[in-house]
Order: sequence, then C-alpha cells, then structure tokens
Amino acid sequence: MAKTVISVGTNANDGTGDPLRTAFQSTNSNFNELYSLLGNGSALAISGDATISSGTVTISNDAIDYEKIDDEFSTLDVITPAAQVDINFDAAQIFTLTPSANTTFNITNPKIGVTKTIILTGTGNSYTADTWKVGGASGTFNKLNGAYDDTSNKKNFYQITCVSATEFYYGISQPA
Repeated sequence: MAKTVISVGTNANDGTGDPLRTAFQSTNSNFNELYSLLGNGSALAISGDATISSGTVTISNDAIDYEKIDDEFSTLDVITPAAQVDINFDAAQIFTLTPSANTTFNITNPKIGVTKTIILTGTGNSYTADTWKVGGASGTFNKLNGAYDDTSNKKNFYQITCVSATEFYYGISQPA
C-alpha cells in the first residue's frame, strides 16, 4: 500500500483538513503497513539473517559467507601480458601474470583499506615488474620490501594495500 497522507487543511482549524477519525485511520494504516513489513503485524522485528531491535541491526553469525561476497573478493583474474596491465580492484582478489615485457601495473577502481594479491611467474628474460600507476597517472607507491625475481618459473608474491585514492603500500616476496 502507498503511504496514506493526512490532510491538515490550509490553515489551523479552518475545517478543510481530514476529520479526526479519518486522520487516525490513516495513521493506523501507515503503522499497520510498517509493523507488517518490519515485524509480525503486532511487534517490530526482522527475522532471518538480520534482526532489528531497539534501533540496532544485528547480522547473524555466518550470515555473510564466502559465497555471498562480491567477485572482487572471491575470484582470480589471469592478466593478459602487456607493457602496462590493469589491476582492477573491482575485478578480483588475486591476479596472476607471466610477463612478456617490462611491466607497469596500473591500479583502477582503488578501494581504501582493500589489499590485493598479484602473483607473477618469472620468465628468465630479465624483465622488470615494479613500476606503478593509478588511473593511468602517477601515485604514491610505498615499497615495504622485496624485489621482483624474473628467474624462470619463480613465483613472485605481491601484496598491495590502498590507503587513499592515490596512495598504496606494497611488498614483494618469493617462496623459500
């Protein structure tokens, strides 16, 4: 049902608004709709994965699980090799790449507080893979540790965290 509006008239006590009984019927109809939508018709409560009580929303334990999380947190993206490759923060959680040239990473759709993983497999060609951009422009990329190792089949594990729209911290490591 649509909201029932109570006519209050043009001026106070001018007799053009809803009569008192009609006004309270509208009020009851509006509340009945809310109580039916947000409760059992007589008490307010939302059941299921989320509940509302005294103005507090509570999400049940395990109501948000891996299968319900957006793709950006639960998928792997195989990157096509190029001189510049996009790391789209909306696309996946883990990115893999075997470079075919010196590689510049271009961060797109950065999300503050989100960390992404990039796994590069070395090719044995002395390529470099430690140049960064954000949205095609320069940003602040704070390297914490490590260096890319292009030894054939060597795995390089990058983790990069967004701390502002144009600032990131990252590290590079390899398995022992």
